[in-house]
Amino acid sequence: MSSHGVTGLGLDQVLPAIGSKELIATLAVHLGIGADDLVVVPELAYPTYAVGAALAGARWVARDSLTSLGPERPALLWLNSPSNPTGRVLPPEHLRKVVDWCRERGTLLVSDECYLECAWEAEPVSVLHPSVCGDSVDGILAVHSLSKRSNLAGYRCAFVAGDRRLVGELLAVRKNLGLIMPGPQQVAMAAALSDTAHAREQHARYAARRTALRAALQGAGFEIDHSEASLYLWARRPVDGADESCWDTVDWLAERGILAAPGDFYGATGARHVRIAFTATDERVESAVRRLA
Repeated sequence: MSSHGVTGLGLDQVLPAIGSKELIATLAVHLGIGADDLVVVPELAYPTYAVGAALAGARWVARDSLTSLGPERPALLWLNSPSNPTGRVLPPEHLRKVVDWCRERGTLLVSDECYLECAWEAEPVSVLHPSVCGDSVDGILAVHSLSKRSNLAGYRCAFVAGDRRLVGELLAVRKNLGLIMPGPQQVAMAAALSDTAHAREQHARYAARRTALRAALQGAGFEIDHSEASLYLWARRPVDGADESCWDTVDWLAERGILAAPGDFYGATGARHVRIAFTATDERVESAVRRLA
C-alpha cells in the first residue's frame, strides 16, 4: 500500500476498525464528546458525521467557513477530502490552515480519507502528511477504508491512524465493547494493503466507467462540478437556463432506469445536484450510457 508520504507512525498509532461507517458513527461518543460539546461537519457531507454527533448527544453544525463559527471552540471537526458526495479535493494549503485553526483552539481534527486512492484529476494529500501537519500528528486522526481502494465493502475493513493518545483511548473503549476486528479480517486487510496490483486494476476499472458515464451525461445536457476524485459524479441538469431541483433530476434519470442520489440528502446546498456513482458493473454502466444517448 502507498503510505501517501506519511511516515513515522508506530503500531500504537494505528487501529483497525470494523468498517469506516461504524467507526465514524461511534468515534465522538467513544472519545467522550457529549452534551456541552460542538461538532463541525462539512456543509455537503456524508450523513454519518452528524449521526455520530447526535449519538453522542452533542450539538453539530454544518460549516465550510470556519470564521463563521466566531469564538466557539468545537470539540471535534470533520474533514472529508476527497469528498462524498462532491468529489472535491482540498489542496494542502487549505488543509494546513484547518490544522492550525484546530490546534489554536484545542479542537480534535478527524479527516475521512476513504477516497484518497480514488483520484482522477487531482492529487489528494493526507492530513497526516508532514507538509500539512508538520512533524507532529497530535490532535489529528485520519480514517481509511478498503471498500473503495480494494472493493472490499463486505469485508468491513478500515482503520484509523494518527495521534497516539487518541488511538489509545479508542482502543481502550472499543476492546471493552467487543469492537476489535476479528483475526481473519485483519489477515485479509493486511493482504490487501500489501498488494498494489489489484488496487491499480480496480482504479483503471473505475476510471473507464467514469470516463464513459461522464461523457454520456454531458452529452445529455448535464453539467459536472468538482468530481476530481471519489467514486461519484456531482451533476446538475440545466433546464431553460436554470438548474432543476435534484428531485426532478432524480425523476428524469429514473425514467431512463438510472438510479441517482438527490443532492439535498447531503445538505441544503446540494438541492440542485445529484450524486451518480460509477460503482455498478461494466455492463450496467454501458447500459446506462446507451439510455442516456
